[in-house]
Amino acid sequence: MSRQHPQLPVSSPRLLTCAIGVAITAGSAGQMVFAAEKADEKAPGNTISLGATAITGEAQDATSYNVEKASSPKYTAPLVDTPRSITVIPQQVLKDTGALNMQDALRTVPGITFGAGEGGNPQGDRPFIRGFDAQGDTYLDGVRDTGSQSREIFAVESIEVSKGPNSAIGGRGAAGGSINLVSKKAHLGDSFDGGFTWGSDQTQRYTMDGNYQFSDTAAGRLNLMSHESNVAGRESVDYDRWGVAPSLAFGLGTDTRVNLDYYHLESNDTPDSGIPYTVPASGKTADRTKSNPDKPYAGGDSSNFYGLTDRDFRKGRTDTATIAIEHDLNDALTVKNTLRHGSSMQDYILTQPDDSKGNVNNGTVWRRANTRVSNTDTTTNQTDLFGDVYIAGFKNSFSTGIELSREESQKSSYTVNTDTTPGTTPVTTTCNPAIVGAPSGYNCTSLSNPNPNDPWNGSISRNYAGTDTKANTYALYVFDTLELSEQWLVNMGLRYDHFDTDYKTYNAAGTTTSKGDDVSEFVTGQFGVVYKPAENGSIYASYATSATPPGNTLGEGQEGNPLGGTPDRNGNLLKSDMEPETTKNYEIGTKWDLLNDRLSLTADIFRTEKDNARVQVDTTSYENAGKTRVQGVELSATGKLTDKWQVFAGYAYMDSEQVDGGPLSVTDGNELPNTPKNSASLWTTYQVTPKLTIGGGAFYVDDVFGSVANTTMVNDYVRYDAMAAYKLTKNIDLQLNVQNLTDVTYYDKAFSTHFANQAAGRTALLSTNFHF
Repeated sequence: MSRQHPQLPVSSPRLLTCAIGVAITAGSAGQMVFAAEKADEKAPGNTISLGATAITGEAQDATSYNVEKASSPKYTAPLVDTPRSITVIPQQVLKDTGALNMQDALRTVPGITFGAGEGGNPQGDRPFIRGFDAQGDTYLDGVRDTGSQSREIFAVESIEVSKGPNSAIGGRGAAGGSINLVSKKAHLGDSFDGGFTWGSDQTQRYTMDGNYQFSDTAAGRLNLMSHESNVAGRESVDYDRWGVAPSLAFGLGTDTRVNLDYYHLESNDTPDSGIPYTVPASGKTADRTKSNPDKPYAGGDSSNFYGLTDRDFRKGRTDTATIAIEHDLNDALTVKNTLRHGSSMQDYILTQPDDSKGNVNNGTVWRRANTRVSNTDTTTNQTDLFGDVYIAGFKNSFSTGIELSREESQKSSYTVNTDTTPGTTPVTTTCNPAIVGAPSGYNCTSLSNPNPNDPWNGSISRNYAGTDTKANTYALYVFDTLELSEQWLVNMGLRYDHFDTDYKTYNAAGTTTSKGDDVSEFVTGQFGVVYKPAENGSIYASYATSATPPGNTLGEGQEGNPLGGTPDRNGNLLKSDMEPETTKNYEIGTKWDLLNDRLSLTADIFRTEKDNARVQVDTTSYENAGKTRVQGVELSATGKLTDKWQVFAGYAYMDSEQVDGGPLSVTDGNELPNTPKNSASLWTTYQVTPKLTIGGGAFYVDDVFGSVANTTMVNDYVRYDAMAAYKLTKNIDLQLNVQNLTDVTYYDKAFSTHFANQAAGRTALLSTNFHF
């Protein structure tokens, strides 16, 4: 067998990261405590802790679940006065729940589900917010993070989830909302956090977070991570990754501040191929029905893995460099410029358990190979001016700016040759039980008893035919919170985008086979009125819009509005005549900070409508004529009920419908995929003694359809988690997390056809953490 794929330089840096992690545990507890005491003697009295929300801001309670303000200056009011649904997952929630990646973290936010990827729709994080695909709507410190990835959180301070159309804040897309990762940055003061986690399924994770103050105004911070694990309840799946994130800051505490940040992550996994859907008795997937949707079935053993360990792999790499300069013009005005270049790569061969030929009904599964080699580079410069001004006696908290970006994506694949018997008819996608393990060369396997170690002897070669996509964005935006009185606020935002994109396809020799381009200009906005019956509460009504132009994800996500037009006589694609899809949101809600601002309660009613959706009107034509709708209710409670009792909870009800799928549609009236009617989460901790804290959580997600045809489904589930933390000293603590306490078998990602991804079974993680 030939496996030709780029080799990532994992070994040496990975060994260095592991060595540092091991070194963390090598010293004695007495030496650590002595070092901490010496550091305390030297530290200045105004040291800012890791819990600080901003370099120049006042430190908040680092252990609190409650957050008062979003990190981006585009949100021009505290959360209690912001007329939209925003959930901030703080560092303490990430720590207490034992979250290791972005998907783990977002489990605590109802109304978000995850979809599965394959080949054309890439592997990586694919969140759905309020029923709309948000794969291309993730941001890092307020700047779009292009490229499909599985995001780590070892260098993340908090995660901000904004629900409802959000193009005014972030630009194109964001039909259901957006996700912003707030990175860990250098700050004043010396601190050190490190530890290791050992757990079930051979989990070993080492982390280090060290901050050192070089002078009165300069500091550096370094985050390191090394992670290895298998997956509970899944045979042959493993995750292996390491990362480093240095940060430098100059001018801290002065009028001019400079931040230099870098992030590097590499991964090398055996990816999970998922579980195939069942098929009707006829053996034809075309006979699936809405009244009796097919569900994933592993032939009686939920641990069954249908991939091939000798063939499947998934490698990834992410590099992000950022230079941010911030200057206070005066006490009320600040200008900031952020320049970032990011690069991400995916390289994989993934076995998809293919049901498309009725194989599952015959007790066999075709091991279809999904492949991808993709690279995405993004350069963005964002300039912001924000602060407070008084106009005609009224206070305006405003933010305005300019964004310029260049994005490039290259996508190609592998050729996986399954014909292992020369001179005979090549094996296709049909499995004959009579020849399993023989002339098929193990391209077929048993549904009930697959062997991932089968000696597959096909061949693999790079297929250099592919697609290049490029896009330029020019944008202007302005936001303002106008204080009409102590009781009445008006929140406004407006953004103009010029988005031009082009692509070409080419064969293995590099010859262009087709090309196309599109230019979209659109204006999006938000408007909200806030009434404050008391200083600690608000009642609001708001309206917001978004726009999704053709080529929105540059091929790095599922394109509902793909770039491309009609080929001319030479095969070149004419300029696309598709317009941006538009989404609008109506929302009424209330927010209250109670118990001396320790506890935040929110409630809202929303209605999100997607108009101008791209639909097929005949066999060769498309129009912007479709419509979908999601409406519902959301509730949340975050913060401290008492000094010892914390809670992070929420509930979402979503009623979704495809209202109009076009004249050829047979799915009008159906529910939208990955949109559960009910979802809820509850995470709570209680400090039993000054040294002992216990906690637990329950997470519920209703039935979820995999496709808008409503013919594939994954069942609802409830997952329970538990934790206990004990402080050995002021510098050393232990924490035990047991996730999926009852070892329930459930599916957390549904693909539209073929398969769904099974979540991990019961997982125990024991962490030893050091703080100085």
